[in-house]
Amino acid sequence: MSEQTVWGMISVGFNKIKPYVAMISLQFGYAGMFIITLVSLKRGFSHWVLAVYRHAIATLVFAPFAYFLDKKTRPKMTKSIFLKIMVLAFLEPVLDQNLYYVGVQYASATFAAASTNVLPAVTFIMAVIFRMEKVNLKKIPSLAKVIGTLITVCGAMVMTLYTGPIIEIFWYSHGSSHHKAAGSASANQHWATGTIMLLSCIVGWSGFFILQNNTLKDYPASLSLTTLICLMGTLEGGVVAVIMERQKRAWVVGFDSRLLASAYSGIVCSGIAYYLQGVVNKVRGPVFVTAFSPLSMIITAVLGALVLSEQIHLGSLIGAVIIIAGLYSVVWGKSKENSESESKDSSACEDEKGHDELPVVAHKKTPNNFHDKNSSMPDDYGQACRV
Repeated sequence: MSEQTVWGMISVGFNKIKPYVAMISLQFGYAGMFIITLVSLKRGFSHWVLAVYRHAIATLVFAPFAYFLDKKTRPKMTKSIFLKIMVLAFLEPVLDQNLYYVGVQYASATFAAASTNVLPAVTFIMAVIFRMEKVNLKKIPSLAKVIGTLITVCGAMVMTLYTGPIIEIFWYSHGSSHHKAAGSASANQHWATGTIMLLSCIVGWSGFFILQNNTLKDYPASLSLTTLICLMGTLEGGVVAVIMERQKRAWVVGFDSRLLASAYSGIVCSGIAYYLQGVVNKVRGPVFVTAFSPLSMIITAVLGALVLSEQIHLGSLIGAVIIIAGLYSVVWGKSKENSESESKDSSACEDEKGHDELPVVAHKKTPNNFHDKNSSMPDDYGQACRV
């Protein structure tokens, strides 16, 4: 009995931390994508073509799993659901990713990741507008979510705007100082364009999470929804790519960084990410899903120094600490709200159960030889009461 209790507690604890583990793991996946795609783009790979190949690979990989695993949970397709899937495919696979790739060409991997830290704030505002999040500043959990979101944005701004001295954490990180200085002049000329593109993609990304949460209520088959989004993203992105990229050589892919970028970003950051985000989004909401996005910037900064020999500045470290503090505040507020809602639901169930039960009435035991001739009660009344 004791072993069953221990395993039960472990199972409950694991179920509670699964959303956190899933979202943190995805940030490592996104950080790897930032590095790999930046390398392929610098080598001449078209981001329009990359977006198409990325979702084509994700569709081919996840379609068999969706077909067999979602047979029992997949509802019938309706016009409303189909239109929502088309909009989802446009918001993230087409609009968000292409705008992001345009913006990332004018910035480093760290700067591009830093801009995505605005995502929790934008998603929080949109969730409040669409009444997916309740804000009551008189309650501490709601106040923690608002303050944490603001702190996260401040940390992102610190990382983006404040440079500070170089921190020589890795002994070889200073090797690219001359190369980076030489390319800074040309990059600064397009800084405004890159910033506008990156912020625009954040708005599209936030809209994707809001609409995904709404779509999952009518179409709860998360794996099938992921596959359909990737399929429609391939078709819609293909039309845009044909218009924007007319050179045939841009579509040529070999066993090189182009294929690696397409396969990695398609499988990890489209297929797996859409699925896990959809599952967590359905349970915890879009704000919880986007609250972990600032972690990818911190991971990218480290990977950028390791792989691309980018420099780490004091501003990045200070911003990272601020972002972690803001993230903790948001997650704490969400967890408190979830625990309060669960306690209310359990108490409501207990009250409902209490109302459904018949009242227990105590009856005096009647002797077997007692019969009242003037009474209209049957002789088996006592037996009926006991039953």
